[in-house]
Amino acid sequence: MYNTEIPKDIELPSSKKLLKSTAIAAVSSVVVLVTCVMPAEYGIDPTGIGKVLGLTKMGEIKQSLAEESEQGLGENTVISESNEGLGTSAENVKATVDNSSTSSMPAVNKESISIELKPNQATEVKLAMPKDAKVTFDWQTTGGGLNYDTHGDPVNAPKDFYHGYGKGRNEINQSGTLTAAFDGKHGWFWRNRTENAVTVTLNVEGQFTEMKRVF
Repeated sequence: MYNTEIPKDIELPSSKKLLKSTAIAAVSSVVVLVTCVMPAEYGIDPTGIGKVLGLTKMGEIKQSLAEESEQGLGENTVISESNEGLGTSAENVKATVDNSSTSSMPAVNKESISIELKPNQATEVKLAMPKDAKVTFDWQTTGGGLNYDTHGDPVNAPKDFYHGYGKGRNEINQSGTLTAAFDGKHGWFWRNRTENAVTVTLNVEGQFTEMKRVF
């Protein structure tokens, strides 16, 4: 009554079938890796299928942003006057910022700078501004678009501190008002990811004491 019939050997899959199933699964995994995962994650598309499906572009964007982060775009990274970019690093230095000297607002200055960037070259321009100082700005490019990152660094900033006002990819112009979140340096980072030389021209007017090209 409680005995069950032991399956006969003929009912179990043979070693040949198991090996065949394993081989099919392995081949399927490789196909998915090459046609979908590699294009979507790394921008590598040996078959061309990823480009047709729009996955290669996704992977290229991911790799570009990752490289920007490693080489400086994400380390010191538009244009928002909110505190969305002020994370835990900013909280760690909140006392430092709040206790910094509340300098009187500088006189209104107006300056302009033009910089030519070769392919893969980057540059950064910063303004010295006290907390709550404002500047209106506009920048535009000729020759192509640039990746950019607008951010600020307080005086005696701790390691890995980051306060961003915004960032973008392959942009040809930007304008607005930047309000300093703290005493320090505030400005723009640009990198040329095109294959041609690109010139960026920045115009600023407002409450700052110095404009300096960092590199």
